[in-house]
Amino acid sequence: MSFSLPDFSWMAWTWPTVIFFIVIALLLIGMGVWEYAVPGGNPRIGILRFETTRGDRLFLSLLGAAFIHLAWLGLGGPDLWWALAISVVYAIGVFRYV
Repeated sequence: MSFSLPDFSWMAWTWPTVIFFIVIALLLIGMGVWEYAVPGGNPRIGILRFETTRGDRLFLSLLGAAFIHLAWLGLGGPDLWWALAISVVYAIGVFRYV
């Protein structure tokens, strides 16, 4: 019995691209479940001195991760594991302090 992965080349997607969008979809689903379980978005005022909700903090985390990865590609090269690690630490910081 052989197992073959679906072919996403018709969209010019590679498997890392597919995994990236699956993770984004899972994050959004998780945030939806979290909002359903604990409504209100847990607004608070953090170090940026404006009110943010969980969705705002997720958006800031994703936006920051994009910039971190772009900077890493420009300055460090194509190996993105360190950029991923820095992005995770950045996201934890955003959810904790922003």
